[in-house]
Amino acid sequence: MARGERGEGRERGGRGLARVAVVVRAGAAPLWWFGVVAAGVGAVPEGWTGRRIGVLAGAALFVVAAAVVALTRRRRYDALARGASRAGKYDVLQDRAVTVRNWRRGHRWWLVLAWALALGSAFAVPVAGGLLLAGCGTGLRLKAGWLGRRERALDSLLWVRVDWLDGRGGRPTGKAVKGLRGTGIAAGDAAPGGTRRRTAALV
Repeated sequence: MARGERGEGRERGGRGLARVAVVVRAGAAPLWWFGVVAAGVGAVPEGWTGRRIGVLAGAALFVVAAAVVALTRRRRYDALARGASRAGKYDVLQDRAVTVRNWRRGHRWWLVLAWALALGSAFAVPVAGGLLLAGCGTGLRLKAGWLGRRERALDSLLWVRVDWLDGRGGRPTGKAVKGLRGTGIAAGDAAPGGTRRRTAALV
């Protein structure tokens, strides 16, 4: 089993594989930081509702968004995880940095649009739009953490074929995904849950 910088080609029938948890976690940091900045800037205008109501509404939206994002499609993830097949000898494991970069490049304009909408909403309901974005980022981080716990329980890291992801490098449980592949817990350069591994291992 080989690791690749791009991980999109074939080698003797192998497939490029991306870590499921890394794909999930890729949007967590930008959504969180865009949300924090939007909430900070959004605290300046009074808006239609006033800051106090805006903050209370934003706090509620943060909690709801985090819960919805964290819990959405868990059954699908769990079913795919339990049915994961063993990765082949010639499958190419995509580096964590490449997976993250592909997702963020594919979603950059959506992130900018979401940030602009969150800023604009501050003139109606201060802070709320930013906290909604931050809640979505928190939900992705929680979902990746849950995936990490599943990987440890299964003693297997979960991977998805790169060519089954959508055109923006996301949707690791989309309709195109027929199944996942598993490797040893030390494979690749990302730890369970998709965090950066301190010492990369090749298995």
